Amino acid sequence: MLDILGIIGYSELSKVKQKKEGHMSRTKTKKEIEFKYYAPDAKSVKLAGDFNNWDSQSLFPKKDKKGFWKVRLALTPGSYQYKFLVDGQWQNDPGCSSCVPNSFGSLNCEIDVK
Repeated sequence: MLDILGIIGYSELSKVKQKKEGHMSRTKTKKEIEFKYYAPDAKSVKLAGDFNNWDSQSLFPKKDKKGFWKVRLALTPGSYQYKFLVDGQWQNDPGCSSCVPNSFGSLNCEIDVK
């Protein structure tokens, strides 16, 4: 079993087991989503949201040559709220078309992964 785990990875092994047991239809396929924030002069950009329990110390986008900070996440279908932490200040994603009120009196961005 350990050799199979090393070759196809844990998530693939889970799919193989589910297919073998006839549960493949219940599997939620993850979709890769890119989050990006334009801040060419920023020294630090972090991403936090429902997908990482709002941990602002776990997702660190990388800055490209054009000034966009980007990170890709594999998310299961569902609705997620998020924000960027830019040089210590919470910022909404200017490219997000859906925002929802949060308990701090401001708005969170919301993305619906299908």
